[in-house]
Amino acid sequence: MDNFVFALNATVPVFLVIALGFVLQKVHFLNDAFNKTANEHVFRCALPISLFRSIAGMDFYSEFDPGFCLFCFLGTTAMFLGIWAAAWCFMKDKGQVGAFAQASARSSAAVLGIALAVNIYGDAGMVPMMIMSAVPFFNVYSVLILSFSPQVDEEGHLIPASHGVEAVKKACINVAKNPLILGILAGLPFSLLRIQVPAMLDSALSSIGGTATPIALLVVGASFSGSEALRRWKSAAVSSFVKLLLLPAIFLPLAAALGFRDSQMIAILIMAGSPTTVACFVMAKNMKADSVLTSNAVLLSTLLSALSITFWLYWMRAFGWI
Repeated sequence: MDNFVFALNATVPVFLVIALGFVLQKVHFLNDAFNKTANEHVFRCALPISLFRSIAGMDFYSEFDPGFCLFCFLGTTAMFLGIWAAAWCFMKDKGQVGAFAQASARSSAAVLGIALAVNIYGDAGMVPMMIMSAVPFFNVYSVLILSFSPQVDEEGHLIPASHGVEAVKKACINVAKNPLILGILAGLPFSLLRIQVPAMLDSALSSIGGTATPIALLVVGASFSGSEALRRWKSAAVSSFVKLLLLPAIFLPLAAALGFRDSQMIAILIMAGSPTTVACFVMAKNMKADSVLTSNAVLLSTLLSALSITFWLYWMRAFGWI
C-alpha cells in the first residue's frame, strides 16, 4: 500500500497540471501562440539546463559499476531499436512509427527514478549511474528514430522518411545540434572531472531548469484535441502496454539472472518500466512527429504507472530481487 500511495503521489500531480493546461486552453487563457513559445522554451532552454544539472551533479566514480552500466546501455539500445523495428513492421500508419517508438521506449528516468529509489532505500543508490548510462542515449536514439521516420507537416500531410547518404548526414546534424544532447554533453565534463558548478550559477540554473516539467505539462494539456486524440488512443494504449508491462517483463528477469539486486533492480525498473516522459512530447513537437499520439502516451502511461510500478515492486520483493 505504501508503494501505491507513493506512486499516486508521483503521478497525480502530473495529471493535475495537464488538466489545468486543458482548462486554461478551453477558457482561452492559453492559446496556440503560447503553446508554440512555451514549447520552444522547454526544448531549447529549460530541458537542456535541467539535463545539464542532472549530469553535472553526479559523481561518476563513486559507485561506478561497468557491468551495470553496460547492461543499461545495451538495454536502452535494444529497447529503442527493437520497438522501432516492430513499429515499422506492424503499424499501418507509418506517420506514427517514430512517435510510437520514442513514447514506448523513453522513460521518465531522471524525474521519477531518484524519487522512487529514495522512497524505498533512503538514498538514490544506483539510479544516478543508470541515468548516466541510459538517459543520454534516450535522447540520441530518439533523435535518430524521429529523423529516419516519416514526419507530418503543419497541414497533417505525411512526409516520407529520408534514405541514403543525405539522410545519414541530416540525422547526424540533428543529433549534433539537438539542445537536449548538447545539455548532456555540457554536463559530462563537470561529472567526470568532479567540477562543482558555482553556487550562484547553479541556483539560477535550478530555477530555469525547474520550469521544464510544469510548462511542458501545461502545453500537453493545452494542446489536447479531443477528436484527434481519440483517433490515436489505440496506438497510445499499445505504447503504454509496451512501456509499463512488456519491457519490464523482459528486462527485470534478465537483470535478476545476471545477478543484479536491490537498488540496481530499482534503477532497471525505472529505465524499462516508468511512464513515458513529457520530454517525448517536446521532442516530437519540435521534430514534426505525431505529437498527439505522444501526448496520449504520456497521459495514459502516467495514469497507469501507479498500478504497474506497484505491481512490479510487489513481484520483485516476492522473488527476493529487492
